[in-house]
Amino acid sequence: MEYGSKKVASVAIKMALSESREEENRLKQEFARQGIRAAAVDYGGEFVGSIQKIVERAVVAAKREGVIRETHAEEGAVAGATREALSQLLFKALGLNIGGKIGVARYHDHISVAVFFGIGLLHLDEVGIGLGHRAVS
Repeated sequence: MEYGSKKVASVAIKMALSESREEENRLKQEFARQGIRAAAVDYGGEFVGSIQKIVERAVVAAKREGVIRETHAEEGAVAGATREALSQLLFKALGLNIGGKIGVARYHDHISVAVFFGIGLLHLDEVGIGLGHRAVS
């Protein structure tokens, strides 16, 4: 079966929504059987000051889990998709703390990154999700 960007995006979202390492591992194995590589990594901190670290974590997790190779194009695709996903949360999270997970998924030339964060202000938590996609050959 062949998958496109919609399926890869849904896998990235599912990885970002996973609630434990055990669930992450189960999902990775399930998606691997479909030929989709996936990774997830937790993150938390002040939003604006954390953007660079979030992008770095997404790239490192994708390389560590074999989602991408250590090439300029593939690392750049993950970094770009992550920045796109974060830009979708910019106005909601500006100046606030975030905590949650980054999900990365790849099938052939489709790479998607999803970020799912709780956005905190005292005890009045908000949630947000951002999604980015890139194609690599």
